[in-house]
Amino acid sequence: QVQLVESGGGLVQAGGSLRLSCAASGGTSRYYSMGWFRQAPGKEREFVAGISWSGRTINYADSVKGRFTISKDNAKNAVYLQMNSLKPEDTAVYYCAANSLAGPYIVVVTPNEYDYWGQGTQVTVSS
Repeated sequence: QVQLVESGGGLVQAGGSLRLSCAASGGTSRYYSMGWFRQAPGKEREFVAGISWSGRTINYADSVKGRFTISKDNAKNAVYLQMNSLKPEDTAVYYCAANSLAGPYIVVVTPNEYDYWGQGTQVTVSS
């Protein structure tokens, strides 16, 4: 059983930056495909960024390409999301998720294919 804990959310002005962290424990998370999702009020949970367990494949949603960067540190069992040039439309609860079945070069983009979820961290971008 893998536990995921997000941190790093907060309130920031438009154009600012935040770095989200996801700490994994309780399993061999370094072999999991990891993803970041977000959910704004009244909207469905959407894929933001994902990284394969090998680290060789990375995908981003079009809305965040060029602004967000996902990375992982296997030694720390952690995944990060560096968010730059934040916009008010980035406001949402951000979730970290892990998929235990994907191959080493696969990034999973569908929420219901993830086995484990964190509790979420709120990101609010003011205009």
